[in-house]
Amino acid sequence: MGEAGPPRGAAGVRAVGLDLGGTNIKGVVVEDVPGGAPMVVASASVPTDAARGPDAVGERMVGLGRDLVAAHGPVDGAGIGVPGLFDRDVGTITLFPNLPGPWPGHPLRDQVAKGLGLPVAVINDARAFTLAEGRVGAGRGTHTLVCVTLGTGVGGGIMIDGRLHLGAWGVAGELGHQTVVADGPVCGCGNHGCAEALARADVLAGLAGRATAEEVYRGAAAGDPRCRAAVASVAGYLGIALANTVTLLGPDRIVIGGGIAAAGELVLGPIRAAVRTRVTLVPTDQIAVVPAALGASAGAIGAAVAALDAALPPAPSGR
Repeated sequence: MGEAGPPRGAAGVRAVGLDLGGTNIKGVVVEDVPGGAPMVVASASVPTDAARGPDAVGERMVGLGRDLVAAHGPVDGAGIGVPGLFDRDVGTITLFPNLPGPWPGHPLRDQVAKGLGLPVAVINDARAFTLAEGRVGAGRGTHTLVCVTLGTGVGGGIMIDGRLHLGAWGVAGELGHQTVVADGPVCGCGNHGCAEALARADVLAGLAGRATAEEVYRGAAAGDPRCRAAVASVAGYLGIALANTVTLLGPDRIVIGGGIAAAGELVLGPIRAAVRTRVTLVPTDQIAVVPAALGASAGAIGAAVAALDAALPPAPSGR
């Protein structure tokens, strides 16, 4: 179990947030403090063990949530961040492009709600990251915010006046699934030439001839020309995607997080340069491209904040 914060305040409302990742499931308990920003009071994580399939992964989420609630509850609801798309009405999974297994149609929301005995809100993990960074992290206080997560995939989210912009179908903000190269490589979403297909972590590693993105960062920092060229290639495609976003939305800040962004200025510097090269209609020197502030827990924090924000229905019976 991670570090715990102060005891629950008399007027505070708590929620548990669970972020489903390819390697780990991260969990937090967040308290909504009247008059202040949401506060993390506990955190923990467990391995995802995705190879065991959706039912087993859901049970691991339930187990982590139960442990957090037992130690730091009571809580009033739960939020789960998922690495893909889901049916907003019934809470079933529709697309997990980077998580193996027969996920389409899996009733993850009801599985977690029944297991925890709590109402559950579901949110895409990149939108959860955006919600967390926008409310309590590097994007706090902005009018129009764009967030990007770089890692196994390329996710994103948009906040306007402190609220997530989700669009007519609830999926607005998928910055990684805009086409940046016509007829480019196939993406996990089924399209060709998406930013994700050209800039995700395994593509970066392959371009540099290294086993992992982390090895590429180390090589680039040491001056290896192939690693530096790989970083420049990925940053260029991300720059196209972000330049399109800047032209359409005019954000006053772009927050970048996730595994690739952990390389800091090695990635952020080329991305800034690519954006400034491609945007000509707005003063790009006034758009801050900054690293995320909340680290690996951001998705879980955002999931908990989504639960605090939601008017959640009662949990299904049959626990």
